[in-house]
Amino acid sequence: MALEIRHLRAICAIAEAGSLSQAAAALGMSQPSLTSLLQRLERQIGAPLFVRSHTGVTPTPVGEQTLRRALTLLVEFDRFESDLLGALGDGPVRLGSSQMDCLPTFVERLDDALPGLDVTVHVEPSSSVLAQALARATLDIAVIAMSDDQEVPLAKHLGHRVLFSWLPVFVGIPARHRLAGGFEVDLADLADEAWIGPPGPEDGSLTSLRAATHRAGFTPRIRFECPNGGGRHLIAAGQAVQLVEPTAPELPGMVVRPLKGDPMRMRLVLAWRKERLTWDQAENVYRAVMTSYTRHAMASTPFRTWWERRRDSQSWDGLVDFFRAAGS
Repeated sequence: MALEIRHLRAICAIAEAGSLSQAAAALGMSQPSLTSLLQRLERQIGAPLFVRSHTGVTPTPVGEQTLRRALTLLVEFDRFESDLLGALGDGPVRLGSSQMDCLPTFVERLDDALPGLDVTVHVEPSSSVLAQALARATLDIAVIAMSDDQEVPLAKHLGHRVLFSWLPVFVGIPARHRLAGGFEVDLADLADEAWIGPPGPEDGSLTSLRAATHRAGFTPRIRFECPNGGGRHLIAAGQAVQLVEPTAPELPGMVVRPLKGDPMRMRLVLAWRKERLTWDQAENVYRAVMTSYTRHAMASTPFRTWWERRRDSQSWDGLVDFFRAAGS
């Protein structure tokens, strides 16, 4: 079997996801097909690339070496492909984004990231809608937030880079809530609360909430639906609680707290149309998002406190590398 670019992408996807099922979903193929492809690769190489366990897959030493070289090759190939195809046409660059509290800072940096270009920004709570808009060419580039245990497939012709492989999900609760005085909140202690449903429920965010609360021993009572982010006034009024992005600001009447044990996680991905933006342009946007998010995160008291408590923990999974510079 001749080695192909798709095989390198499969290796990288498996390592990134830590799971064959999630990697298969990201690649748009079935898990048995991906498993068969991996087995053929391992036979050709003559050594296992991943160790399988009930918790997922981790690279072997040979897998680590293969992964490093695959990533280097893919970066160069994607750069070549993007530069070959990328020729910005008439009209503004259409950027989509999940709801992020760092968005104003990010938008300010877009002029430097894409000099000389007009950029329009569309904020969309649904990651599926953003992915579909890219596939249909109604958006050119997007910052997409995904639940860690759910997969939003991206069209194969799109370029993409992971911004953050995982981030914790926090909770917004009323300032006068009995749990507001603590550093973190046990999800089980919110069993009797009225909840604001997460945005983009068709993406699996509601499924993720229900799965996490099921593990905590209850079913959430979803009383409010506020897809455009208007739920914080309900929280401040003492009428509801809501999952929030970890950098969400605290407002009068509302506090933001980590969930004990990080039972829910999210990740951020940048995706773009290769025929619309070159690799260097996508790289500039990538750096603008990373810089905006990290600086915004470290200016957030709840997030910074959470980070300081975990920066030396093995469970930190390398996230400290993203925030160390912003925190120093």
